[in-house]
Amino acid sequence: MLHIIYLIAISAEAASGALMALRRKMDLFGVAVVGTVTALGGGSIRDMLLGHYPLGWVQHPEYLVYTIGAAIVAALTARLVHRLRAAFLVLDALGLVAFSIIGCDIAASAGVHVAVVVLMGMITGIAGGLLRDILCNQVPLVLRRDLYATVALGTGALYMALLHFHVDQHVATLVALGVGFCFRLVAIYFVLALPVLETADDIA
Repeated sequence: MLHIIYLIAISAEAASGALMALRRKMDLFGVAVVGTVTALGGGSIRDMLLGHYPLGWVQHPEYLVYTIGAAIVAALTARLVHRLRAAFLVLDALGLVAFSIIGCDIAASAGVHVAVVVLMGMITGIAGGLLRDILCNQVPLVLRRDLYATVALGTGALYMALLHFHVDQHVATLVALGVGFCFRLVAIYFVLALPVLETADDIA
């Protein structure tokens, strides 16, 4: 089940990256690159930090087909996709929590400390978006506003806590997925964000 969710998530993230690339007036190659980096970048960074080789998309090159295909489809149907922004926010939320849980699973299998496991889950969830924004010459969204990284951290922490208390892995996955997904949707709906610090110039 989680594998199917993962495929949906990488496709949705690739499409979101493609749309941002279009707004930056990139050509079709740029669209495909940004879309693929958005979808697979987080997992690649996690694997490199853990020394987990080969990288996921090297071991499973079909992931490149999914992401490039999704990016190109999004680019060719940009007007329609724009009207479906709400649906993509939902898919992005699903991708965030799914990536976080998958990242925790892979990190846990490497035998690292639980704190590192949760951190690797967060990196898997958010790093693709960070790379997307950097490639598109923007201050990454996750560093400016919106409970995004917080959702990833919370999802990973909940998942690991459930496993610690010997909850069945499938049940733990479903619970963490559901809670994290709802948390993200609530954050989007109510525009929840961490406080932004003011400088002396802002106060003046």
